[in-house]
Amino acid sequence: MRRKPLLHAPAIRALLIQLGSLPITLGLAHEAAALAQVQLTLAHVALLQGTMSASFSRLFGLAPWWIVIQAVFPIALVAMLSLQLPPIIFLAAFVALLGLYWSTFRTQVPFYPSHPAVWEAVASVLPKDRSIRFIDIGSGFGGLVMHLAKAREESVFTGIEIAPLPWLASLLRGRLMRTRARFVMGDYDSFDLASCDVVFAYLSPAAMPSLWRKASAEMRKGTLLLSYEFDVPGIAAHLTVAPAGHGPVLYGWYL
Repeated sequence: MRRKPLLHAPAIRALLIQLGSLPITLGLAHEAAALAQVQLTLAHVALLQGTMSASFSRLFGLAPWWIVIQAVFPIALVAMLSLQLPPIIFLAAFVALLGLYWSTFRTQVPFYPSHPAVWEAVASVLPKDRSIRFIDIGSGFGGLVMHLAKAREESVFTGIEIAPLPWLASLLRGRLMRTRARFVMGDYDSFDLASCDVVFAYLSPAAMPSLWRKASAEMRKGTLLLSYEFDVPGIAAHLTVAPAGHGPVLYGWYL
């Protein structure tokens, strides 16, 4: 999707809200302690900070999951510090999360892995009378692309992933399994969809309007755009498929 200015990114707004709430929290904690003549603990202050940050997050229109994160973050931070774990553990966790989620804070597309039932649903709607060029936008660890490449050896299946850790894992898995699947690291917004017969995405509600505009502008007539779980607001799907078992729907639009 088109990148928003850095200050409009939800993660940056959440951070600014936490920082802005801190002096208010400290002031309220000081006044409450003076009025009640008690000494507030760090846990009390963290609970108040989380409440203030969650309230401001709701006021400024952050998504519901950000409100939960804002409420829990100060308490979790105090709890982690109380464990007195070696700093290397936090560094390792940060590097791993950075490699996995990479640009989520700007794209608003979390890591959503699909599962075999979704792979079968996608396979069921692919054109079967000819070879196709297929791309999975946000291919994660590459399960869908490798599954389809194995089932349809006459076609070309490509996964594009912006986060380095999933991309590297999919690349290594593809080589170990000797699959014909291809994996590219990069932002799909810079990838030309004109050569694709089928485009699959499992992104987020925030990304769908931008994806629709890009697909409409670049994909050829008669090609197919697929999205698992998230539809395009205001655009009726031409097909819907419910994967085996319970779960979200696979949507499809013919361009």
